[in-house]
Amino acid sequence: MKIFRQFQDLEFFLKPNKVLMILGPRQTGKTTLMNDYLLTTSLKTKIVTGDDIMVHKPLASQSLREIRSFCEGYELLAIDEAQKIPNIGIAMKLMVDNIPNFHVIATGSSSFELAGQTGEPLTGRKTTLLLYPLAQMELLHHNNHYELRERLPEFLVYGSYPAVVTAESAMAKRSILNEIAGSYLFKDIFAFERIKSPQLLLDLLRLIAFQIGNEVSVNELSMNLGIDNKTVKRYLELLEKAFIIFTLRGYSGNLRKEISKKPKFYFYDSGIRNAVIANFNPLETRNDSGQLWENFLVMERLKKQSYQPIYANNFFWRSWSKKKVDFVEEREGKLFGYEFKWSTGTAKKPALWLESYPEATYEVISRENYLDFVT
Repeated sequence: MKIFRQFQDLEFFLKPNKVLMILGPRQTGKTTLMNDYLLTTSLKTKIVTGDDIMVHKPLASQSLREIRSFCEGYELLAIDEAQKIPNIGIAMKLMVDNIPNFHVIATGSSSFELAGQTGEPLTGRKTTLLLYPLAQMELLHHNNHYELRERLPEFLVYGSYPAVVTAESAMAKRSILNEIAGSYLFKDIFAFERIKSPQLLLDLLRLIAFQIGNEVSVNELSMNLGIDNKTVKRYLELLEKAFIIFTLRGYSGNLRKEISKKPKFYFYDSGIRNAVIANFNPLETRNDSGQLWENFLVMERLKKQSYQPIYANNFFWRSWSKKKVDFVEEREGKLFGYEFKWSTGTAKKPALWLESYPEATYEVISRENYLDFVT
């Protein structure tokens, strides 16, 4: 099945003398997205991959003459796995600054960030697209609202990686997720960072996996793992840069009444979270369905924000008296509060939230109305 992607019309984003970077977690379809576009473009294209050692010498040379020669006669250079090429950020800067009407597309995983490849060299010279696992708004092109609701337990347990969504059996979905978690999850981190103990990184991720939706203390993580706070913070930063976890911080306009220090962590994909803890049990037999629901809604909302786009700062809110709002968007000069409720029944509005922020909104997101929130 050919899957619709929100960014599939790359022509809209590709500009001359500007790099179009397609980033995101591994196995989310970045290479497929680029190759589909290359089949349609009229630009004379040279396609290379960072896996090919023969392209490293000219592109890593930092020599304008050699880079010009490498690109001569072409209008578009498409680079897959670009993060594997040393100094690729400088090479792309030289291309777009010095070759008139030249186009560059580069796909890459988090290694771009981990290796510091493209930050400073491409400032003001790039457009970045972040490709997530499949979004509900993308799947609406293949399923109607009723069908998506029917598949909700599947998405909460197995996530939404393209290969997982299109797999025909539960066994195949588990196999794909275990392969991603085992072979790809830490690949970028190990390639660019010296990790004293890879097992510690996995142990940290497992601890986080059991605390989805809860505020997490770095001190407690440090004590549980037997390592110092500084190392824990570094590992958490690496996991976020590798598009494995997402950090949500507390909102506070009144520190006397509200807590904002401890963050919450969510997984970019719930299937990866469940692979990490080796639990693919059906939703009706689990005691973490509320956590999976919250993780699902946070990430689907982030996808919607990215793809529409909606410009917002994201937080959660909790008071010292343990009143809470699961997700807070700060946008258009206003606060929008959302409570995520998996179980049936009514939810009581947090009076302190509305008292503290009278102009703010408050909405409960349930299984009945969630598609309006994420699509």
